[in-house]
This record gives sequence, C-alpha cells and structure tokens, in this order.
Amino acid sequence: MATVILNKENGVGYITLNRPDKYNSFNREMSVELQDCLDECADDDTVRCIYITGAGKGFCSGQDLSEAMAPSPEEFERMVREHYNATIRRIRNIEKPVIAAVNGVAAGAGANIALACDIVVAAESASFIQAFSKIGLIPDSGGTYFLPRLIGMQRAAALMMTGDKVMAAEAVSMNMIYKCFADEVFEAESKKMAVSLAQMPTKGIGLTKRLLNHSFNNTMEGQLELEKQTQVIAGSTYDFKEGVQAFIEKRKAIFKGK
Repeated sequence: MATVILNKENGVGYITLNRPDKYNSFNREMSVELQDCLDECADDDTVRCIYITGAGKGFCSGQDLSEAMAPSPEEFERMVREHYNATIRRIRNIEKPVIAAVNGVAAGAGANIALACDIVVAAESASFIQAFSKIGLIPDSGGTYFLPRLIGMQRAAALMMTGDKVMAAEAVSMNMIYKCFADEVFEAESKKMAVSLAQMPTKGIGLTKRLLNHSFNNTMEGQLELEKQTQVIAGSTYDFKEGVQAFIEKRKAIFKGK
C-alpha cells in the first residue's frame, strides 16, 4: 500500500499521507514518496494548487521512532538532509500555492512541515506540538526558522522548550495558522479553498511566493527592487491580460495559470 496517495482533480493535487495506523509518522519510504508527489505536482501544469493532509485521525506525528533507534551521527545527518530538509525546500520552492489541511495531531516534523506550507488550515480538534524536547532533540524541518517568524521568539521558544500542545483555535489566535473549521465541515471547506486557489492566476501567486521567500532576509530597498523586477514578469502573463480585460468587460476572469 502506498504511504502517500496523490489524486488530481479540479486543478488541485491532493496529497494524502497514508500511514494512519502510525498517525502518518515518517519512515524513509513515506519521505521519498511525498517528495516524488511534490515533484509531480510541480511539473504538471494542470495542477495549480497542492493540498496536503493526513489519512485517519492524524495529520503527521513526525518521525517514526522505530526507524530512528540510536542512529549514528551519519545516519542522523542523512535522515534530516534527505527526509526533511529536502521536503521543506520543495514546499517553499514550488511556485504554486501549497495548503496544509491539518485534520488531526501535527507533531514534531509533522507540525513544522505544515507550517512551511503557504496556508495552514485545521480542524477544530487538530493540535500542534513541538514534540522534540520530549526526547532530547531540537526542532528540525524548518521549525526554528518558520515558527518564530509566525508567532514571535518568546512564544516559539516556550512551545519548543515545553512541548506544550496548541489546539487549532489557539493556533489561529497566535497567528500560527490561517484558519480553523468545525470538524464536520473541515474537509469540505479546506478543499473549497484549494479549488478556489487553483482557479486563480497561478503565475502571479507563484511570483508572490517567490517574493515572500526573499522578504525574510531582504532589506526594504532590496525587496522594492525585487518587487519591481517581478511585477514586470507578472505583467507579461496571460492571466494579467485576462484579468484586465475581464475587469473592463465587467465579467468574471477565466485564468489559465499562464
């Protein structure tokens, strides 16, 4: 049985982590399959939004510790580099919107992979846990990069050091995630958001993502210059021309992601 399932529909690549009996914890197979699915979605022009969720009751509980018992330093390095860093780089570098639809517990690397996505939505019963301190490790998968930028240094430090659980509504209130939905409507509402994004100007959204990636470390002047250069690229797209024409004609734009 595949540890990751990819379905494509209505312009959305639906990626489901599929080890429900293990709360979708990562083993090597699942890491490789997730990266393969992300690559396929990146290369497929018919996919204009990527939606990542988990099968069963959990989103992802991080590393499967049965595969990480007393590894050597070399094995630790390989695992972080090949399983997690490679996944985070794909999520951030794909110039298409990536939604994390957190249906249950997101712990450890599972939480930080979600937070690396462009938009995070969650079911009300879902939770986020920086579980690393419970076993003497440090937050990886970009956690020390993204979480302080989302919620501030004090809160990030506290959550990482204590390993406290954060429920979805609290995660919204502290700006960790975008939105939460009641459990009974979570799947429908989160998929509706994905389909809506898939109908928007994909090139423009991708360029926006490129700018946001640079904004973390750029100066104001550097960012203004990059915005100027990138706006020229956006202005040459089919979707810009369609958007302007639709506005003039007072009709709904039909974007093609080109």
